[in-house]
Amino acid sequence: MRTTRIPLLEPAPTVPGGFTPKAFVGEVVPFRVVAFREGHDIIGVHVRLTSPSGEESLHRLTPRDDGTDAWVAEIALDEQGSWSYRFEAFSDDFATWAHAAALKVAAGVDVPVMAALGADLLTTAAAEKDRPAAQRRRLAADALSLRNGDAATTIALSTDAELAQIFRERPVTSLRSVTLPQMLDVDRRAAGVGAWYEFFPRSEGARRLKDGTVRSGTFRTATRRLPEVAAMGFDVVYLVPIHPIGTTNRKGRNNTLTAEPGDPGSPYAIGAAEGGHDAIHPDLGSAQDFRAFVRAARKEGLEVALDLALQASPDHPWVQEHPEWFTTLPDGTIAYAENPPKKYQDIYPLNFDNDPAGIYAEMLRIVQHWVAQGVKIFRVDNPHTKPLQFWEWLIAEVNAADPDVIFLAEAFTRPAVMRALAAVGFQQSYSYFTWRNTKAELEEFLTSVSQETSDYMRPNLFVNTHDILTEYLQFGGRAAYRIRACIAATAGPVYGVYAGYELFENVARPGSEENIDNEKYEFKFRDWAGAEARGESLAPLLRRLNAIREAHPALQQLRNFRVHWSDDDAVLVYSKHLAAEFTGTGRPDTIIVVANVDPHSVRETTVHLDTTQWGTPLGEAFEVEDLLTGAIWTWSDHNYVRLDAFAEPVHILKVRERS
Repeated sequence: MRTTRIPLLEPAPTVPGGFTPKAFVGEVVPFRVVAFREGHDIIGVHVRLTSPSGEESLHRLTPRDDGTDAWVAEIALDEQGSWSYRFEAFSDDFATWAHAAALKVAAGVDVPVMAALGADLLTTAAAEKDRPAAQRRRLAADALSLRNGDAATTIALSTDAELAQIFRERPVTSLRSVTLPQMLDVDRRAAGVGAWYEFFPRSEGARRLKDGTVRSGTFRTATRRLPEVAAMGFDVVYLVPIHPIGTTNRKGRNNTLTAEPGDPGSPYAIGAAEGGHDAIHPDLGSAQDFRAFVRAARKEGLEVALDLALQASPDHPWVQEHPEWFTTLPDGTIAYAENPPKKYQDIYPLNFDNDPAGIYAEMLRIVQHWVAQGVKIFRVDNPHTKPLQFWEWLIAEVNAADPDVIFLAEAFTRPAVMRALAAVGFQQSYSYFTWRNTKAELEEFLTSVSQETSDYMRPNLFVNTHDILTEYLQFGGRAAYRIRACIAATAGPVYGVYAGYELFENVARPGSEENIDNEKYEFKFRDWAGAEARGESLAPLLRRLNAIREAHPALQQLRNFRVHWSDDDAVLVYSKHLAAEFTGTGRPDTIIVVANVDPHSVRETTVHLDTTQWGTPLGEAFEVEDLLTGAIWTWSDHNYVRLDAFAEPVHILKVRERS
C-alpha cells in the first residue's frame, strides 16, 4: 500500500523535475510537509537532518493554523555541502491525553479514566532508560499522583507547561510514518548574499592621447579602482570578458557595422591571433597581472567574478581548429549570432550537436583554467542558448572538484527556461526585476521569487547592466536611480549595479534600451571623485545601503520577504523579519521598506502593516528608525507617510526593540 496511517505529503524544500533544492550557509530554510490522521488524536511531526559531516539533528514542526494540515519548521543551515532530511510523523500520545483530560475532567466526564490513562502514559515514559534521570524521577512521581484519580491533579498535570515540554522534546508514540530521505545542497554564503559591482577593466585608467587615440586601461590601472568599490560596500567585482577581441566584422561605436581605427571592439567578440578563452587581451596585461588583480581585490574584501561567454569571433582559434563547433550555412559561411532584431556579425555562436564530447571537454577546460587563476564566480552570458543538459553536466563537474565555484545565469528569457537553468545547477540567476517597476509588478515579482521558486532559484537583482537601460531609468531622472537602488538592496540578499549607475548615466541610444556611447564598443572616461565632490554621485547612497545590508541580517535572507499595503497604487510596502534565534545577536531584526515607485511625484498615503509578522499585536504602538535619515517615529499598524520622489522617495525603517 502507498498510504500510511499518518500520511506525509508534499514534502519541501523541493524542486520540480526531481532536482536537488538549494540553500546557502546561514540561510533560514522553511521545511514543510502536509500530515494528518483519522479521528481526533493529535499527531506530531519532526524533520531529521543529517549534515555533510554526518551530524544528525531532530527538529519539531509546528502546524499552521489555516486548515491546510501543513506543518513547518524554520531551520538555519550552517554547513556547506550535501544535507539529507526526512520527515517523521507520529501519534503524540501525551498531547492527545492532555487535550482530552483538560476538556473532560473540567466537565466532570470520565475523571477516573482520564487519570488512569495519564498515569499509564507517564509510567511508560518514566521506564525509558535513555531519558535523563531527573526526568524519569519527575515522571514517576507524577504518575503516582495520578493514580489517586484526583480531578485537580489531573487538570494541573494535563496543563503543566514543563511536563508538556518534556514530551515535546521526547514524545511517547504509538504510530509512526517516515518519508524517504531527500537531499538539500547548501552552497557557500556568497552564493546567496552579496552586492555586485560591474566594470570594464579597459576603461579604468584609460587615457586619451594627444593624437586622439586612447591607451587602454590595464589590470594594474583597474586595481586602483578597487578600494573605491570596496569602500562602497560591494562584495563582488564583476568583469566583462577579458580575452583578445577579433578584428573581423569588429563593431564600432554605438554598435555600428564599421569600426574606426582605435575602436576597441566588443569584448564579447572573443578570440584573435593572440588566443581565445584561456588568453588575456594584451592591452590589459599578462596572466601574472590578472592574478595580481585578483589578489588585490581579495585584500580589499572583494571577490572577482568573470564573464563566461561561450561564443567566438571569426578570428578565434576554434574557427580554424574546430569548424565543427559552429553552424555552417549552405553557402559555406558560418552563421553569426542573432537575437532578433539584434544582430551580432562579430560573433559566431557555438553548435553543441556535431562534437558534443569535444566541445564539453573544452568548455570544462576553460572554466578549470580560470578557477586555477583564482576565479570562483562566473557570470554566464546567455546560458539559455546552450543545451540545458550541458549546464547540468558542466556545473556538476566543476562543483565536484571545487564546491566554492558559483555560476550566475544571465538569461532574460521565458520563465520555464530561467527556472530550469536554476534547477539544473546555476547558483544565481538574473531575473525580470529590471523590468518590474510598478507597485503591482514588484509585489507579484518579489513574492514569486521569495516564496514560489526560492527552494532552487536565487535572483540577483541587478538594477542595470551594460546592455540594459530601461525606460524607467531613462525617463525617471535621479529619483528613479535612488528608488531602484533602495529596492534592489533591501528586497533581495543579492543585487548588483553596473559602473556609471552612481553617475546617473541615463541617456539611451535612440530606439533602444542601451546606453548611448555604450561602453561595450568604446572606452568610457568617468570622473568618479569629481562627481561626488560636486554632490552629483549616488555613491554615498550605495555606501549607506550596503552598510545597512551588512548590519541587518534580515536583509541577508530571501524567503522572509512579505508584502504589506498602502492606499496609494504607487507606494510599495514590504518587510523582512528575522527571529532572534537566527540573527547571531540574540535580538530580532525587522526592517520595513516604504517606497514611492513613481519617480515623478510626491505621494501622501496611509500604510497598513500586519505587525504580527514580527510579533507585535495589531494596534500596539512601536518605534521605527529611518536608517537613511535617522528620523524616529512612533508607528502602529496604520501610519501616514509622505514620500517626495525628488527628495526622500524611500523609508528604510528599523523596528526598534521594546524596552
